[in-house]
Amino acid sequence: MNTETFNNAHNAYRLKDYPAALQAFTQCLEDPDQKPEPGEIGLLYHRIGNCLVKIGDYNEAIHAFAQATADPVYDDMAAVNYNMGMAYAILHDYEDAVRYFEVAVSDNHYASPYKAYMGMGNALLRLGKSAEAGAAFRSAALDENNPSPTKALLNLGVCFMALGRPADAVTSYESALQFDMTDKVRNQLYANLGQAYVASHEYQKAVSAFEQALADKTYFLNDAASVDYQQAIAQVATGATVKEEEAEAGSVDISGLDVPASDAPEFQEEPKEAAAEETPAAEPAQQPTEAIPAVSAEAPVTEERFFTATDEELERWSRANAKEERKKRHVGRNIFLTLLLLIIIAAGAAVFAYTQGYGWPMQEQVTKQLFAAPDEATDLFAPTISQSDIDQMTKFVVQADDVAIDGVDRSMESSAVYATAKTTDGGDVQYKISFTRDLIGWKITDVSLNFASKD
Repeated sequence: MNTETFNNAHNAYRLKDYPAALQAFTQCLEDPDQKPEPGEIGLLYHRIGNCLVKIGDYNEAIHAFAQATADPVYDDMAAVNYNMGMAYAILHDYEDAVRYFEVAVSDNHYASPYKAYMGMGNALLRLGKSAEAGAAFRSAALDENNPSPTKALLNLGVCFMALGRPADAVTSYESALQFDMTDKVRNQLYANLGQAYVASHEYQKAVSAFEQALADKTYFLNDAASVDYQQAIAQVATGATVKEEEAEAGSVDISGLDVPASDAPEFQEEPKEAAAEETPAAEPAQQPTEAIPAVSAEAPVTEERFFTATDEELERWSRANAKEERKKRHVGRNIFLTLLLLIIIAAGAAVFAYTQGYGWPMQEQVTKQLFAAPDEATDLFAPTISQSDIDQMTKFVVQADDVAIDGVDRSMESSAVYATAKTTDGGDVQYKISFTRDLIGWKITDVSLNFASKD
């Protein structure tokens, strides 16, 4: 093999010039004067496949990876099969994706089987095979080479929810919390945990989990999670309970889980190199777009029940859940009681929201209306505020359609919104807008400059 051409290709790849790398790797493969030896052929086709992935030609990438597997001497077949699986998954051919992931994990020399288990679990979920997906995610979580089992545990929880096992989903999510992760992932994890608690009818715990997700004010629940949050608040506020038999028979809706089961595609970037001395050192494998930091040494995964559950148990749970979904419920005789309970829940939720400083319109909405048209904001102020005071307060309000809400202090009768508006020359002006309760909504009582740091 022409090592100079190979090194040029390698450097082009490192510089993310993938077309140039593809051309050079192909030239190296086809060089009539320095033909590649067995082992080097597999390496070159592996690299060519990686380049084709980077430029988005997944069908040709699969063809190149298949050529790599035809080299019996090449010793990084597990990574090739993993990349084949990823390429098939991107093309939505999940059956073939699972097949190649299975080949990858069966290779005893594969250094990172957890990656293939994660890909396998994602593909199986796409095929609607929640039990098999759960087994794959569990294997990924237990792989001792997995530096951060968080995503595997998250997806295992999704599988348990799909199988109608919210208690086991709670265990999986709580185990994931033992590991280091980004704030965004932690917020998503708490949102999923809140939904699992709602499905388990543990409403106080659900409220606490949702509040953890929202605590740093950088994360927003999706619609389904918001509904679950409001349901949990209403249940806590009214003290309403669910009959034990209803809790056991109820199906679990996972359509709104805040953490999707799928991961961003993560290809095995660099295969192991050929044995020749002149071959450059291997480049580290690419990390996910939102990589989670390495696991803390003080937080090992606990041996919970879902770790010891067998694949047969997962299959039984899946069949039992399907059977329950086929049962017809005799709901006619319960319509009146159900409607009555919904009225009580809605009333309790409204009372609770009122005491927590919520209303309609919300303080944030009134603030945005103020900055959108300061000269026409009279109706936004409390009736006790004179027009001259309103004119005095609004004359230094910067008109801005995209005012930033930095924070809200809420209480039942009064509130304050902290906002930042941009001036025409790009500067920032910070404000404090004070509110008083006006029936179920809010009216402005004061607008002042806020010189405290937003941080």
